[in-house]
Formats: sequence, C-alpha cells, structure tokens
Amino acid sequence: MANADGSGLSAAEIVELSKRYTLFDWAAQSKVAPLPVASAEGVYFYDPDGKRYLDFNSQLMSVNIGHGDKRVADAVAAQLRQVAYVNSAAMTTEVRARLGQKLAQIFPGDIEKSFFTLGGAEANENAVRIARAVTGRHKILARYRSYHGATAGVITLTGDPRRWANEPGIPGVVHVLDFHHGPMRAEDSAETALAALEETIELEGPGTIAAFIVEPVTGTNGILVPPDGYLQGVRALCDRYGILLIADEVMSGFGRTGTWFAVDHWGVVPDLITCAKGLTSSYVPLGAVGMRPHVARHFDEHVFPGGLTYNSHPVGLAAALATIAVYEEDGLIERARTLGEQMLVHHEELAARHPSVGAHRSIGLFGCLELVRNRATGEPMAGFNSSSPEMAALGAFMLDNGVYVNLHWYQVMTNPPLCITEEQLAEGFEILDRGLEITDRAVAG
Repeated sequence: MANADGSGLSAAEIVELSKRYTLFDWAAQSKVAPLPVASAEGVYFYDPDGKRYLDFNSQLMSVNIGHGDKRVADAVAAQLRQVAYVNSAAMTTEVRARLGQKLAQIFPGDIEKSFFTLGGAEANENAVRIARAVTGRHKILARYRSYHGATAGVITLTGDPRRWANEPGIPGVVHVLDFHHGPMRAEDSAETALAALEETIELEGPGTIAAFIVEPVTGTNGILVPPDGYLQGVRALCDRYGILLIADEVMSGFGRTGTWFAVDHWGVVPDLITCAKGLTSSYVPLGAVGMRPHVARHFDEHVFPGGLTYNSHPVGLAAALATIAVYEEDGLIERARTLGEQMLVHHEELAARHPSVGAHRSIGLFGCLELVRNRATGEPMAGFNSSSPEMAALGAFMLDNGVYVNLHWYQVMTNPPLCITEEQLAEGFEILDRGLEITDRAVAG
C-alpha cells in the first residue's frame, strides 16, 4: 500500500519492515514503536501520511540549523561529484584544509589543530587516547551525571545508567560527583564541588590522572548549568596537578547555548575539545577533537596511535563547512541567545501555572523542565532510570498534537533547532502547556 502522496511504502509497512529487519538502539525490541518519517524541512518533519510534527528536540539535540537546508545539501552533492573519499592517513583534500582552518578560528582560545572522526563518541575516545599518550598517565576522571557516548571506552566514562549493562569497561576511570545532586535539590556551591574534586584527585594520586572530561553544560542528564566559578576552578585544578581538561561539547557546541561553545560563557579554554552533532547539524556523520598547541606538539615526533577508514571523510568535512557558513550567514548563534531569553520566559510561565513543574533550567536553546509529584518533597514524576504512566501519557499527548519532545525519566527537554521563530517556539510551549495538565493531576495535594 502506498503512502499519502501515492509513492513508496505506507507508514505501517515502514514500521513493520524496520522492526523485522533492523535493530533499534537502547530498547527492548518488542516495545519499540518507531515514528516513521518521510520528509523534513526547517523545524518540522512529516510522516508518510503527511502529518506535521514540530521538532522540539532537534532530533538528538543535533539538527541545530534545522532540516533540509539546501546550502548543506548542495555542498554535500558537490563534494560527492568532486571526490567522495581519500585515504585520510596518506592524502588530504582542500575541504580538510579549509575546515581545519575554520575550526581554529572559532574554537576557544588557542585551540588550533583538529583530528576528524565519524561522531561524538569516537571524538571522545580519541581525546582520551591523546590525553593518555601526552601525559603518560592512565586514569580519567568523569562525572556521574554525564553521557559521553556508547562505544567501549566512553561508555565507561559515562556516569549515567547507560553504563551499567556495558560494564566492566576500560580500566582507569574514576567518577566524581559535581555541583548537582538530584531532582529539586539545591545546587551546591562551586567551592563545595571543587573541594570534593580536589580531594578525589589527591586520593587517586595526581600523578596517575591523565584527564578530566566534562560536559560544560550537562546534556541528557538534566541541562545542568554550572554555577559561576565552577569551570574556572576546574581549569585551575587541572593546571595545578598537570591534568588535561577535556570539554565534551558534542551536544552543547555550535550555538546550542547561545555561544559557539558552552565554555565560552565562562572564558575557559580546555586542553582538548570534542564536537559532533551540530558540527554538521547531523546531515552526515562527523566528529572532531580540537587540541591546544602544547598537546598537538607531542605528535610532532611521536606517532599518533589511532585512525579509522572513514576519518576526515571529505563529504562530512564539506557538510561541516557549509553548516558553519549557515550559522554565520543566518546569525544562528545570536538567535539562540536571543530566543533563549524567550524560552526562559516560557519556562517560568509554565512553572507558575503547573504544580507538576518542580524546576526548570536553560541556557540558550538548551533547556528542560523537571516534573514532580510533590514540590515540597521534590518527589519526581518518575523514578531514577525509569518512566511512569504520567510521563508516557504526556509523551503520547505531545505526539498526538504534533510536537516531538524528548522525555528523559522525569524531565521534559526543550531543545528546538536554532532557526526556530518566536511564533513556532510559542506553538510548542502552548501545546506543552496543555499537556502538563496530565502530570498536574498526579501532584499530591
């Protein structure tokens, strides 16, 4: 049976064949109910029956410039016609030269050299590899409320429950608590968190620690925005003990927070920075590790011990160059900052109207609401690492009303494409406003 426009598979056929012949990630296959997507443009995507959905999460917080931008599609097509692939270890291309130069211009501080990978997890894997090679040390510090990817090494760095089923992982990973300790609990001061970090460094042995990897603004674990002084203090501690600071900007980079990179808000320059997602707006896979000169110099005389067939893939590099041009031409970094102020107002209005909104956080167009059953106690709407009937009903309501949101445990993520308009932003929040009546009914008292 054909879809609404008379061509291709029907929505039901797409779902049935996909479930029969492909494996879906992070899910028990019997419970998967995928939403078939036929096309997408701007902040909207469409199913095969023509139903429109407002993409309020930029898919995986990654389609930053919006869907279907012809400028990126044309750049990809042109690169495919010119040269689709070369051996990245023995050859190079003009697009590699140009993207490396461009990233050096927008990366924080003196970060100058890039290593190109296929995605964010690989970028983080290679950042760890670089840190260990440069320092001669093996331990990596990471935070509990973090996500760094699902490949064998960085899933060990990940602090959230996605790590559990993949253990034991790589050796030498030490997790630390930071400035946020659970739903509705007041955030600790930067000083308290930094004191705990320094104690961990001393107990583990500074001379054994190669790097500390952080999401400057934590992503799926709650859009946790650090208090002023925290990242500056982390930078100072790393300098004091000769530990390299890795900023995982895979999700927070490329305008999501209203600056090119989240660390820019606090004037901190990491030793290594990783990115993906917004680098190409997820049009094609690409990741990168940027490094400061004192890190890159190590490989002037030492062999870099890594590389994969598709690293520095010309098509991905072309997509990245075109995507960065869109950010600049359309003023999307500034737009995220301006519309971020509008989103904060929407958050505040929802919190004032709905007792189930226990807390909200945002920076730029990077935000979330925490839903609770009881504001006084902070009891979350769903348990840790689980969902609830109310959260499931809220998700179904949003999809029924044409808005795609990401629900993570008891949190509602609000991360639309940076090209969204004030009217479209209001459209999404108006539907969410109605949806929260579902969770309000579960609030005690």
